Parts: sequence; C-alpha cells; structure tokens
Amino acid sequence: MSTSHLTPADFQPLQGSVSGQQISRPSLSYWADAWRRLQDNPRAMASMGLIAFLLAFVSVGPYLWQVDPSVQDLDQIGIGPGADRSVTLAPPFQPWLPEQQSTILADNAMGLTLTMPATTQAVRLMWARADGERYRLYRNLFDPSDTGSFGLPLAELDRSYFEDRLDLQAGTYFYSLVMLDANGAETATAITQTVNVTRVISVAEAIERGLIKTEAEAQLGQELKLAWHPLGTDYLGRDMLARLMYGGQVSLFIGIFAPLAFVLLGVIYGSVAGFLGGATDQAMMRFADFVVALPFLLFMILFKVIFGIGPGESGIWPMLVAMIILLWPAPARLVRGQILQIREEGYVSASRLLGGTTSYVVGRHMLPNTLGVILVTMTFQVPSAIFTEAFLSFIGMGVAPPTPSWGAMCNEGIKSMLTRPHELMFPALLISITVLAFNLLGDGLRDALDARMRGTE
Repeated sequence: MSTSHLTPADFQPLQGSVSGQQISRPSLSYWADAWRRLQDNPRAMASMGLIAFLLAFVSVGPYLWQVDPSVQDLDQIGIGPGADRSVTLAPPFQPWLPEQQSTILADNAMGLTLTMPATTQAVRLMWARADGERYRLYRNLFDPSDTGSFGLPLAELDRSYFEDRLDLQAGTYFYSLVMLDANGAETATAITQTVNVTRVISVAEAIERGLIKTEAEAQLGQELKLAWHPLGTDYLGRDMLARLMYGGQVSLFIGIFAPLAFVLLGVIYGSVAGFLGGATDQAMMRFADFVVALPFLLFMILFKVIFGIGPGESGIWPMLVAMIILLWPAPARLVRGQILQIREEGYVSASRLLGGTTSYVVGRHMLPNTLGVILVTMTFQVPSAIFTEAFLSFIGMGVAPPTPSWGAMCNEGIKSMLTRPHELMFPALLISITVLAFNLLGDGLRDALDARMRGTE
C-alpha cells in the first residue's frame, strides 16, 4: 500500500471507548495454571474421579454395606452374582434307618434309587444287592459319559444303601455305582443316577438367620430367600463385596503409604546429594547404586524372620519396611538430577549471596521447583507398590488369609477360576483399574506440571 494515498483523515482517533476491544487474561500462578491444564485433560480428570471412587469404596463402603467379611454363609458357598437365593423350609434332619425304609420315591431301571427327595440335608440311595457283592460309589458334578470319569469316590460298600451328606449344594449330581470283583478291582458293571438336589433349611435355622420371626409362622414347603450377596460369595461362603472393601483398605494403605515414605526418603537423600555435589555426591550415589542391586524378595524373607512372621501369617509390616528401605533410590536419582540443574540458576546464586543458609536455599528455592517431578513420581510409584503387594500376596509372601487383600483374594480365586471365575475376576479387575487410574493421573500431572509443554498450546 503506497503512503502517497494517505490523508489526514486516515489518522483520526477512534470515537468512543476502546476498553471493550481490549483482550486481557488474568495472571495465573504456576499451580493455578497447572490445575487449568490438568482440567483440560479428560483422561486425567476421569482417573481422578476413579481414584476418588475407589477411596470412597474402601473407606465409606464398609459403613454402607455392614457385612462382616469373615462370616460364612454355608448355604451359599461359591455362588456367583445374581445366583438363586430361594430355599425351602423343611423339617429338621432325622437319622436314617434304611432297614425300616419301605417307600421308594424315585426308581431307575438299572437298580439305583432314591429313597426320599434329594436335599442339601442328605441324599439317600438304595440298590439291589446279591450276597457277597461289593461296590464303590462315586459322585460327579458332570456326566460321566461326557468326562470319562466317575468323579469323587465316596465309599466302598458291602451293603445296599448309602447316605451322602458331604458338602451338598443345590444343583445336579451324578452318582455312579461300580461293582467290584473278588480282588477289589472294578468291573464293567456300573450304574449312574442323575440326582437334582434342592436347597432346604430347617425351621430353627430359618429363625436363627432371621428369615422368619417365630416358629408359628413356619409352614413346611414354604419358599424363603437367603441373604443377598451382590457380588456372590467365595469358596468359604464369605461375602465378596465386603471382602473387596476391606481388602482394598489393605491394598491401598500399602500402595499409598509405602510410596509416601520411600519417595520422601528419596527426596531428602537426592536433594542433599545434588546440593553438596562433588565427592559427597558421588559417594552418596554409589551407595544408592548398591541399594538398587539388593534383591527385594531376599530382604522380604529376612524382614519376615526379624519380625517373627511365621508361615501362613500376614507380612504387611515386613513388606512396608522392605519397600521403604529398598525402593528410595529411584526418586532420589530424579530429585538429584533436578537439584543439579536448579543450583546453577541465577536466583539460587542470588539467595546465597544474600546470606541464605543451605537449608533455606534447598527448602525455599530448590525443592519447590522440583515438586512437580516429585508429584509425578509419586503417582507412578503408587500403582507399582499396589502391584508389588498383589504379587507378594499372590505368591504367599504378603497378606495371608484370613486377612483380605486384593492380591490374596486373587491367590485364592485362581484355585477355582474354572468353576467360580468371579472369585478371581473381581479383585483382579480392581487391581487393574487402580493401576490404570494412577498411571493416567501420572501422565496428566506430568503434562500439566511440565513448563516446557506450555509453548505447544
């Protein structure tokens, strides 16, 4: 544009106020700006909400779901979420006198019969027997024709009746009767009977469990509902939801307290080494390298011996001590590197010239400028500590039954993962969610607190 076409009219001031055209942005402190940047990260905010939910789950949850995690519901052992809770009111158990048995309620052409409806109180079987014949009776949860196995051997018999009361639960069982020869070997003669067992409860047990109030209300054959377990029960009939809540208290206590302790120790050690520098710094870091080389599991066993923790006892405190003593070198190295960089800044030199003591310079200028690295390190160490606790409890060196923890529950659940997968799935899912949430929060904090990334916006 040529300046020869400009006239004095082009240089007249604007009419009216121009305050509405001014663009202003309030000044933000370092932490306010970091919080703003963290809020702009949806994954980090979602992880914060998830962590808050987990903390409320293990702290407030037991007050809302007031079920003792050690109480066993023997009528509902190993049930999954949403399992049938119905139970039939029945007379109390009466001893069986098979020689007086005259009524056969169920019969099959092969000769193995039920003498009464099969319930969780007892399954009573009879069959035809000639003199001198011996039998072996089996019980299976699956059809022997499909599996090729008769299942659990119950007894060897030289009589024609048997009463089964071994850990009966509602469901279908397959009883197989195999004839033995004179030498006690099984013959090809086998009889299999399918038995459907129904869950029953006596009047006295129903009153004790609070299902009915008085004996006058009891009506035999009446259907009642047992206690509700939202996430099912474990192999001992203990409520899974309550155990997950109390187990989370142990897992999160170790996962949060241990990193707080060894990160704080590493911050102090690394800041002193970085500030002093020289031969002192080299000597201190060589000692840190020595600690890194120490085997964690070996010291875990050593501390269990020192604390007097025997086989089958929970080793929570030996685990905490081992983590604090052996895991501080990693944060110490990070803080040392930051201190070595910051101590060369001009404001640190100015503070020294003005008479600032070593503790003042480190505490007032250096550590606050490394706080971002410390927070990020903390969030990454928490899932590592939770996973360490879960691993040690899984191999039997951490939290031991009956004390619940997510790792110990995984150790118990893997033994029955094919038949009762919920016992393993729920604690493993909580461990995975917790580790993922803290990792995502650590990523978000690293992005929010890194001043070098602000220029990318």
